[in-house]
Amino acid sequence: MYGFGFFLYDILNKFLSVCEYEKDDTNKNKFEKIKEELKRNLNTKGWDGRWFKRAITDDGNILGSVTSEECKIDNISQSWGVISDCADNDKKYISIEEAENSLVDRDNKIIKLFWPAFKNCNFNPGYIKAYPEGIRENGGQYTHAAIWFIIALSKLGFGEKAVQLAKMINPINHSLNLDNAKKYRVEPYVISADVYSAENLQGTGGWSWYTGSSGWYYNLITEHILGLKIESKYLKIEPCISENWKEYEMHYKYKTSAYNIKVKNPNKKNTGITKFLVNGEENKDKKVLLVDDGKIYNIEIIM
Repeated sequence: MYGFGFFLYDILNKFLSVCEYEKDDTNKNKFEKIKEELKRNLNTKGWDGRWFKRAITDDGNILGSVTSEECKIDNISQSWGVISDCADNDKKYISIEEAENSLVDRDNKIIKLFWPAFKNCNFNPGYIKAYPEGIRENGGQYTHAAIWFIIALSKLGFGEKAVQLAKMINPINHSLNLDNAKKYRVEPYVISADVYSAENLQGTGGWSWYTGSSGWYYNLITEHILGLKIESKYLKIEPCISENWKEYEMHYKYKTSAYNIKVKNPNKKNTGITKFLVNGEENKDKKVLLVDDGKIYNIEIIM
């Protein structure tokens, strides 16, 4: 699968820092070569002209291609091409736009895993075809991947769309009135693994209390929209928000220390910060080292 190729690229990229820490130049050089070869192949053999393919079967059938009658475009390959930073820059924007046009169903508040669903294809794509058309992974919303798509949007700086779609797939927004609740059919206060797109079940949730997707949703909101990121014991704020958000606050506790964070958006921006103030003093590095000293740190971010 090409989606797994992007996963592998991301893992290799992150593992290089382990090699550096261990001063393992042999494996570092080896993995760098594999990573670059993988990137080259994904951006050539995996590219279908307007988006990335999903997979190729052992006997040569292509999934996720403009030539495919079913599973023409897949979410995971497009999203992870961006998340992994493996896709060429122009391909990131082209593929995400195509995925949005084909997979985001705003009427039913879902983001499909791929489309069209498997139904009559003349080869066996695996167990996924055992699900009815539009149920679970077979053309419905697989919530992990829906969240990955929004993370990809945030990484490209599309704050308006990221916030809008994060709200759209929030289960509470599937149950704002009695008709919505009857359609959704599952709890409005927990994440569901999937939401169906089948004609008679559009917008109906399934397999609720799904901790994997809830974890990814938490990651989406805190790190990629609100922008709270911890890297090597440094706290950074990198928002990707709606231009209409005037300000917001976060409170982060690190051991015995407290960090009160206020983000102000006077210029109606989606991304980027101009000032990073710690206890009233500007921090040119735009990050602060987390320390366990029992103190309170007031951080003010000006976008």
